[in-house]
Amino acid sequence: MTNFVDSHCHINFPELYQNIDAIFSKMSSNKVTHALCVSVTLDKFPDIYKMANTYPHIFASVGVHPDYENIQEPTIEELCHFAREKKVVAIGETGLDYFRVQGDLTWQRDRFRTHIKAAVQSNLPLIIHTRNAAEDTLKIMREEGADKVGGVMHCFTESLAVALEAIKLNFYISFSGIVTFKNAIELKEVVKSIPLDRILIETDSPYLAPVPYRGKMNDPSNVIYVAEEIAKLKNISVEEVGQVTTNNFFRLFSKCNPSN
Repeated sequence: MTNFVDSHCHINFPELYQNIDAIFSKMSSNKVTHALCVSVTLDKFPDIYKMANTYPHIFASVGVHPDYENIQEPTIEELCHFAREKKVVAIGETGLDYFRVQGDLTWQRDRFRTHIKAAVQSNLPLIIHTRNAAEDTLKIMREEGADKVGGVMHCFTESLAVALEAIKLNFYISFSGIVTFKNAIELKEVVKSIPLDRILIETDSPYLAPVPYRGKMNDPSNVIYVAEEIAKLKNISVEEVGQVTTNNFFRLFSKCNPSN
C-alpha cells in the first residue's frame, strides 16, 4: 500500500484546527499517514506540542520564522529545552527572507545562526526557509556547520545550483504545491535533476494548495498531488514517489521512529 507523509504543514492554525477531524479523515482517504506541524513563533509552540502529544501521527518542530521581527526572540537554551521533548523532531522553521522583510536584516541572520547552533547542540535536523536570500542562507549554513545535522530546504523555489549546494550540505529538498503550477518551469527542472532519495513532499498548508485546488485552502491530504507531479516529471510511478519520500522523511527526522 502506498503511503505519503506531509513533511511541512501548519495545521495548528485556526482555519485548519477548527476542522481537524475532517482533515484527518481526508488524510486517511488519501493515504497520508503522518504530518510534521511546524512552529513559526514560540508563543504558539505549546499548541503545536499539545497537538503532537494528542495525535500519534503528528510530529512537531520548534522555531521562529524569519518573517517575524518584533516578537519573542529565541535563545539557544530555549530551543534546546523544547527540543528535548519527545515529539519535537526538528528545529525551525528558520532561515532568511529578503522578500517579505526589508531594511537592516542583521537580526534575521543572527536568529538563523541561533537556530543552527541549537540544532547542532540538540542533534536535530533543521527546517530552513529561504526566499531571495539563497547566497546568504548557504553562507551561514556553511559557517555554522549546519551539515553536521542536515535538514530540509522547505518549500523549495530556488535554482538547481542552490539545490545541489544544499544537498552537499546534507540537506533534503522539499517541494510544495508550487511545483504543480504551470509557470513553475525552472522548479520542475530541479525536480527532474536531483535524486529522488533527496526529495521530500509537503503542503505548507493552509497555503499553496496544488492544482487542482490552487487558490483554495490547503491541507495535508493534498500532498498526494505534489507526489503525482513529481512522479510525472521523473517518469516513475506515484507509488515509488510515496515510498521513497516517506522513507526519506523517517530517515531525516529519525526521532519520529519509535525505536529511537
